[in-house]
Amino acid sequence: MSLDVWISLVILFGVGGLTPGPAVMLVTASSFQYGFRPAMLPAFGVASANVLWLILAATGVSALITQSDTVFLIMKAFGFLVILYLGLSTIFGPLPDLGANTHNVPPKTKLFSKGVGLQLSSPMPVVFFGALLPAFFDTAKPIWPQFLIMLVTVTVTELLGLAVYAYSGRTIRNFLSDPKQARWFNIAVGVIMIAAGAWAILSNPAH
Repeated sequence: MSLDVWISLVILFGVGGLTPGPAVMLVTASSFQYGFRPAMLPAFGVASANVLWLILAATGVSALITQSDTVFLIMKAFGFLVILYLGLSTIFGPLPDLGANTHNVPPKTKLFSKGVGLQLSSPMPVVFFGALLPAFFDTAKPIWPQFLIMLVTVTVTELLGLAVYAYSGRTIRNFLSDPKQARWFNIAVGVIMIAAGAWAILSNPAH
């Protein structure tokens, strides 16, 4: 994996970890009610579920190697269209409702499994790991070393992003309660997401 592709991976999943979504809402809600340490339990659950998504992505790329460059190019183009849609949806879509799901949070012992279940059932990982992540693999090189790099990178960036919400959940909730500030936050997230996706596609040409 080239340095450019790795940096784009860090940016994309770093931004993904900071983007308000189901996992962020769960961690933020847990932070509101229990504090930082208990809120990290569902975060670790999310990160654990990502291992399965990464394995599926790596397996898909292994199968893709037996196909043609045209198939790989089509898959990368589809991945970019998906990330473009997500970015534009973030920019122009509804503002995050940080007041949702702040009640009836499961006990601490169930928070880890709550994170695992959420990440396995959410459509967002299917998009990121199924449609976009294969574009980061260099099919001319062994897949599994790249898989290990991605595993560490995605896990660290995901946990760091969720830790931000767990540590400063109340502050972020107050900040995003202002519609104007929340809209600018969404715009910044969407623009960076699209740019990182484009960088990933352009930095990893077909073999």
